[in-house]
Amino acid sequence: MKIQPADSCLLDIADEDILKAMKDINGYLDITPRDFKEVYLLAYRHAVERLMQRVTAGDIMTRKVVYVEKDTPLEEVADIMSRHGISGVPVVDKDKKVAGIISEKDFYAEMGGRKEGTFMGIVAQCLKNKGCLAVSLRKQQAQDIMTAPAIAVSESEPVFKVAGIFTEKNINRTPVTDEGGRLSGIVTRSDIVRSSCALPE
Repeated sequence: MKIQPADSCLLDIADEDILKAMKDINGYLDITPRDFKEVYLLAYRHAVERLMQRVTAGDIMTRKVVYVEKDTPLEEVADIMSRHGISGVPVVDKDKKVAGIISEKDFYAEMGGRKEGTFMGIVAQCLKNKGCLAVSLRKQQAQDIMTAPAIAVSESEPVFKVAGIFTEKNINRTPVTDEGGRLSGIVTRSDIVRSSCALPE
């Protein structure tokens, strides 16, 4: 049984967490080291669940978002993603409302890549065809290949729900929008990991 080191994860375990943990234990409670550890682990879990409901997407999002507009040429989109070392960007309209999201997968699919394919598969096709499959993308814009509508969340969305969306939709990032639907930030899986403490195993 592993317990998260105290110095790497500071949690405010409230009395309510202890009481909930004690209620989770069936039968007579005899305070031994083993029982105490069980109470601690259950209280820890309740504390994490409680705090995760309080933390929102707006609390953990990255506010300086790299994004492109619908009419941004794909050549520029690819350059932006390369320069920033990111695998996807939100696509917005002129009012900065989220219109979609474009990722490496979208480029890959547009170049004829299969779901089970690889980057080297694309290279092999380029060499066999004596031409680059990306050439056809030169005249296209972000809106031509973006995934739309984008899966976006509001600033008030609890982090635990965002994590559930990531799992359900098999995505790694989601734009965060304000009340008007305008882009205000982005949340990634790593943001969630950094913002929360791992549950004891």
